[in-house]
This record gives sequence, C-alpha cells and structure tokens, in this order.
Amino acid sequence: MDFFSILSLIGGLALFLYGMNVMGDGLAKVSGGKMERILETLTSNPLKAVGLGAAVTAVIQSSSATTVMVVGFVNSGIMKLSQAVGVIMGANIGTTITSWILSLSGIESDNFFIQLFKPSTFSPVLAIVGVAFLMFAKSEKKKDIGMIFIGFAVLMFGMESMSGAVKPLADVPEFTGILTQFSNPILGMIAGTILTAVIQSSSASVGILQALCVTGAVSFDVAIPIIMGQNIGTCVTALLSAVGANKNAKRAAMVHLYFNVIGTVIFMVLFYTLNSFIHFGFMGHAANAAGIAVVHTTFNVFATLLLLPFSRVLEKLATLTIRDKEEAKPAVQDVQTQLLDVRFLEKPAFAMEQSRHVVDNMAREAQDSLRTALSLIDRYDDKMAEEVMTLEDHVDRYEDALGTYLVKLSQKDLNQKDSHDLSIMLHCIGDFERISDHAVNIMQSAKEMNAKNMKFSDKALQELHVIAKAVEDIFDSAYKVFAGQDQEMAKSVEPLEQVIDELNMELKSRHIRRLREGKCTIEQGFVLSDITTSLERIADHCSNIAVCITQVPEDAFDTHSYLEHMKREDNSEFQRVMEESRSRYQLP
Repeated sequence: MDFFSILSLIGGLALFLYGMNVMGDGLAKVSGGKMERILETLTSNPLKAVGLGAAVTAVIQSSSATTVMVVGFVNSGIMKLSQAVGVIMGANIGTTITSWILSLSGIESDNFFIQLFKPSTFSPVLAIVGVAFLMFAKSEKKKDIGMIFIGFAVLMFGMESMSGAVKPLADVPEFTGILTQFSNPILGMIAGTILTAVIQSSSASVGILQALCVTGAVSFDVAIPIIMGQNIGTCVTALLSAVGANKNAKRAAMVHLYFNVIGTVIFMVLFYTLNSFIHFGFMGHAANAAGIAVVHTTFNVFATLLLLPFSRVLEKLATLTIRDKEEAKPAVQDVQTQLLDVRFLEKPAFAMEQSRHVVDNMAREAQDSLRTALSLIDRYDDKMAEEVMTLEDHVDRYEDALGTYLVKLSQKDLNQKDSHDLSIMLHCIGDFERISDHAVNIMQSAKEMNAKNMKFSDKALQELHVIAKAVEDIFDSAYKVFAGQDQEMAKSVEPLEQVIDELNMELKSRHIRRLREGKCTIEQGFVLSDITTSLERIADHCSNIAVCITQVPEDAFDTHSYLEHMKREDNSEFQRVMEESRSRYQLP
C-alpha cells in the first residue's frame, strides 16, 4: 500500500463521515423535531419505547445522537429514567439500518435490474437530484431532502473510495497478521471500542469494518469481537453528554453503558462457549458487508430481547452507581427552563420546539400577572400582590434563560421558518417581560391606595374598567397572534392600541375636570395616572409583538415606517377596525 493509497483511504474516510453527518442532519431537519416529540410523549410502554427508539435512530442515523437526546430529556424532567431504558435499547437496533444500507455495496450480478440496487449505480443519480433540489428548489423542505440525497451519495462515494484504497492490502502479509491478532476476543473488543469512541459513531465504525471486508482478510472470527467492542464504544458520547447533568440524566447514560456491556459479555460468553463445542464453520470464512450487518443486527436484537425484561435491574444498577444525594428541589420556573437543555442544541429543530414551549409559558405567566394586578384595583389582597411579584420573577428568569439559549441556537443551521421564528422570539420575550414589569407597577399603585385608604369614585372606577378591559383584550389578541403566527389578526392589534391611547388621554382629561370640581384629590390623580400610563405602555408592547409577527417573515423590521403606513387616512381597513374598537370600548 503506497502513499497515494493511504491518501485515498483518508479521503474516503473523511467523505464517509461527512456524508453520514450531512444525511443525518438532513433527515433531522425534514422530521422538524417531530420524531423527538413523539419520542418524548409515547414512551410509557416498554415495547413502544423500544420501537420508537429504533424508529428515531433509523431516521437520524445515530444511536449516539438518540441517547444524548434521551439524556437531555431525563435531565430536563421530560422523560423518566424508566422510560429512557426502552428507548436506549431501541436506539441500538435502529443504528443497524446504516450497516444494511452499506451492505448494498457488496451486490455482485450481471443482471441490469439487480445492479440498479447497487449504491455505486444510483448514488450519482441521487447526487444530481440532490444538487438540483439544493440549487433550484424554493421550498426549504425540498432543500433538506436534497441534502439527504447529497449526504447519502457522499457517504457511498466515501465507502467506495475506502474499499478501493484497502483492496491492495489483501496482498500485504503484515496487514493480515495484524488482523489475525484481533481474532482474540479481548483484543478485538478493545480495538472496536477505541475506534468507535474516537469517531463517536458505531454506524461509522461498522461502515469502516465493512469497507475492510473487500480485502478478504477480515474473517468472522476477527469481525465479531470488533463489532462487540463497537457497541461499547458508542456509549462514550452519552457518558460525555451526562457530565454536568442531574443524577437521573447520569443514570440514563449509565443504563446505556450497562446495557451494552452486559449484553456484549453475555453474547460473547454464550457464542464462544457454543463455538467451543459446535465449531461454527463460518468463523474462518472471509466476512462481507452483508455478513457484518447480520452480526451487528443479531447482537443488538439479542441483547434487547434478553435484557428488556430486566430493565428494572439496569435502572437499579445505574442507581447504585450514581447514588442519591441531597439536592435542592428546583423551583417551578427552573423546571420550566430546564426544557432548554444544551444537549438539544445538537438537534436544532427540536431545540426550537422546546424554545417555543418555554416562550409560551412565559407569555401565559405575563398574562396571569396582568390579570391578577388588575383585580387588585377593586379589591387589594396581600397574597395576590405577592403572586404578581412571583410571576414577575418567573418571567424575568424566563427572559434570561431564553435570551442565552436562543443566541446559542441562532448559531446552528436552521431552516428559514425556524430562523424567522427564532428572530420573533428574541424580539418578543423582551415585550412579555416588560408587560410583567408594568403589571407590578399596577400592583404597587393598588398597594399604595390600600395603604393610604384611598378609593376612586364610582365614575372613575367604571372608566378604569373600560381601559383595563381593552388592555386585557389587546394582550389576548397579541398572545394569539404570537402563538399562531397570525398575520391577519395582527392587523387588528394596532387600531386597538390607538383606541387605548385615546382612552388614556380622555381618562386624564376627565380626572382634571373632577379635580377642578373638587370631586377627587391630586394624590388620587397621581395614582390614576400611574395606572393608566402602565396600561398604555402594555398596549404599546402588544403592538410591538404584532408588528414583529408581520415584519420578520418579510425580512423587514422598520416599526416606524410600518406603523406610519398602517395609520394613513386612506387605509380604510385600519380606520374601520379602529371605529369598531371605539364603539366597543366607550367610556360611561
């Protein structure tokens, strides 16, 4: 094997690993986080968990990625440790799909139709179609499908390149001698473990072994121990991801390790014990790509069938390894922000789903704080006032956690829709936080009135109820606009915001009249002004949210010019909605 053959081997390996990565990312984008969401919700039954783990891994082409996701689920409290066990077992079965795909490269036939199934035949076609989708398709989904095709083609070209580079090794006695050493089960397992731990993918390491099979020097007695070690080596990724996680997440990673180690030990003991009596004839035969796939699948199915009934035992072992310690019980908001697990960033589509969920919770708590604060104007209650402060603290924490997480997520490869949604969330979380701040201001005004035994006149209170109702309604509309990305509904927010501005000015004018007539005091006026100003500013933030929903998808964010355009006198629709709002919120 000369220098140029070595370069060809390294280049083939690089293409193989890159193609696998591109194909996996493309598949994950097409799934749009849906597979992970299914994984999260449908894992109560152990058999379902195994099936779902296998399906998700088959889609994203990586048992390591699935296991890391599971560690993240357990760490964030989405999934229980007992649910994780079945998924981890299923992931090991799902990863065998790659080896079966790669085994197609070993198809040998003169038949035209059979040759069509050989990757070297259809990979160029997929590459051309993928490039065409990537260059000319406007749909993001088609572009992602194009990436899948290109990734698969690159992967297969890499496989062919590796196979071509190692073929001359068949005539090198030293190479054969090295491989013979791996027929020792212990050495073979160690070699497989190290290889997989380095490249962090059992699918890739099995693919490399399949490529080596073309030399004819890899017999089954060499391949089997290496495959066993590859299953152990794949645990390294999950173990690394569990560093810094909570105890249950660490236990999930340990379950993965124990499952593979125990399964491997039992399989090896049974297999080699039987071999010592029966002497399997195939052990000395040269392995091929299909044979590697069969061994890989057989082991993983065997280990799952054997250990699934003992999943509780695996949990117990993991619990004994990672013992309970006194941990502070996380606050409610901390539990919510745990959904923003950094491990999910490796699957941006799912990380976006989690972010949307957390922002939704943030918006709801901001809405609760507003409603609670407004109720205090009529009847002050210390406990409810404390609830407003608690909600505001929650919202502040949400904003801090989301801001940091979304900035990290923005650096990932997102499709156009997710990129727009991320921009919207980054803009809107500040508005939701400011709304909760103004709710606190309203609560403090109510508290001041209670402390000074102040009361508004019945007339003033009725007027205040009108603007308060308008603000509650505009927040409700803004929330629906945000949650549903409803651009049509967004057009109704600004007219109502204008009406609230008018109500604010009118309330202040009426107060001045009452002040001149001696019907109220200056001190009452200050409190009323504080409340109405807070309400008017809440409406402004609701308007910001609606404008954001309208402008970001158009890649334009000039709030001033947009609002100027909206408010033009010749904008009949705006004027119509504004008149409807005026009639709906009339002062008594």
